[in-house]
Amino acid sequence: MRQPALKSRDINGTGERQSIVPGRNEGEFAVYQRLPGAIARGLFVILLIILPSAFLPSSSGDARVVVMLVALFAAIFTIAEYSSQSPSLIEFRDAPPYNRVRFIALFVAIFAMSVILSGDASNTPSTFVMFFDVIGERIGASIDFPYSPVRLMLVMMPKDTSPEIMSSLRTAAGLSYLASLVSLLVFIILLRMRAWPRRSKTFNVWVNLPTFDPAAGGDVVDRLNRDSLVNLMLGTLLPFIIPAMLKVAWTFTNPLSFEDPQTLIWVVAIWAFLPASLLMRGVALSRVAGMIHVQRKKAYAAAAAEGMLPI
Repeated sequence: MRQPALKSRDINGTGERQSIVPGRNEGEFAVYQRLPGAIARGLFVILLIILPSAFLPSSSGDARVVVMLVALFAAIFTIAEYSSQSPSLIEFRDAPPYNRVRFIALFVAIFAMSVILSGDASNTPSTFVMFFDVIGERIGASIDFPYSPVRLMLVMMPKDTSPEIMSSLRTAAGLSYLASLVSLLVFIILLRMRAWPRRSKTFNVWVNLPTFDPAAGGDVVDRLNRDSLVNLMLGTLLPFIIPAMLKVAWTFTNPLSFEDPQTLIWVVAIWAFLPASLLMRGVALSRVAGMIHVQRKKAYAAAAAEGMLPI
């Protein structure tokens, strides 16, 4: 008996089915075909993680070893996710440019922060470093206004923090927050221009939403819209909540030392890009819910036209 090439799975609990191509059982050839791209993504992840360590010569030998181990594990995870038949955590793997926009924005922000802070650590910064420093300082100063997320990042710091660290934090926070906002805007524009995800390709629910179980119960469209709303709310509030949480935590424990530039870079990067990722995920889930709703209406209309359902 031959197994059919196409598989389908009930995704909304009402009988409609989303075509899954090629499904979970893709075959070894498809896995090997994805392997070069997965390896390339793993190398880019390594480059992203080692950027601050490469630009900042003050790092100790032990810190460099830890950074390399983290980069190696992250690369192995990325290669495994992008080369496997179906990922376990990475969402929208086959629906570009969702992950590409996020990665490029994070890469640009970390690169800019690393260049600027390397100039602060050097006695004779180059023209290239001074250019980034001037741009970053102006961006940070323009976004630093009362009740802004950048101002909250500065307010959370202890009172005895040196002016140099405060200036570096303002510049890094302003750059990262602007990059996260630009990435969100770019994703929304591409979503509208390219009708993301592409209508010409079948949207594979198993591959692109590995953490979402369509058969968990309840209407799929309602669940996707609810998850989208939660992500949008968290993404909007987190830039304001994270500094407050750090301020409260530092009343019970020792504050993080931003004298280490690498600590400053990664804390600011997480603060800026975690909310942006949640906002993009909320927009993406809302778009998927809209696609399923449209397909459901078309299926009902076709069934009614054939006399299978009452009009």
